[in-house]
Amino acid sequence: MPDVFLASRNAKKLEEMERILAPLVTGVRVLGLDDVAAYAEPVEDQPDFAGNALLKARAGVAATGLPSLADDSGICVDALNGMPGVLSARWSGPPLGAASGQDQRNNELLLAQMSDVPDERRSAHFTCAVAFCHPGGSNGVVERVVHGRMDGRILREVRGTGGFGYDVLFAADGHDVTTAELSREEKDAISHRGKALREIAPHVVAVLCGS
Repeated sequence: MPDVFLASRNAKKLEEMERILAPLVTGVRVLGLDDVAAYAEPVEDQPDFAGNALLKARAGVAATGLPSLADDSGICVDALNGMPGVLSARWSGPPLGAASGQDQRNNELLLAQMSDVPDERRSAHFTCAVAFCHPGGSNGVVERVVHGRMDGRILREVRGTGGFGYDVLFAADGHDVTTAELSREEKDAISHRGKALREIAPHVVAVLCGS
């Protein structure tokens, strides 16, 4: 059974990667941080999404020896000059406990900051960088980074129970519902992460299948 490591504890991210790879690689398993021996996770201190994704993927392949994926993603709001950006996960401050509580605080802060922004200026986009590192090459590790983007707008209230993070207040272009109100299949088809994972998937398949 071919294994690939995704440097995340987010069960929804792990399921998403497995859904995308399953039709391409028979019996593939996507392992997360809780499925491997604990190691020192790097501090995400890079100024862009690609840098943070590479930090995590490099640490993953070094610690596990497995082909390793990592992503860094966030929401970029035009009225806030592209912020929260790489600070999206900790926009309201350092994590205080459960991820769901952090998501709520982040969403509440962003909505408060956007409260006086008119509808025509509430444009935003999600962006995602996915890094893939695997053993090989002259330097011992082969690296690749791809990007995905989903354009849309910030609503004035949270809606929906699916997804995670800022999904509850973001409506993608061409949709009147938030990404938290879309089905998994609908979200996968248009999301920044879905686009990036589908782009990286053939490279993962080539490594897992030895081609």
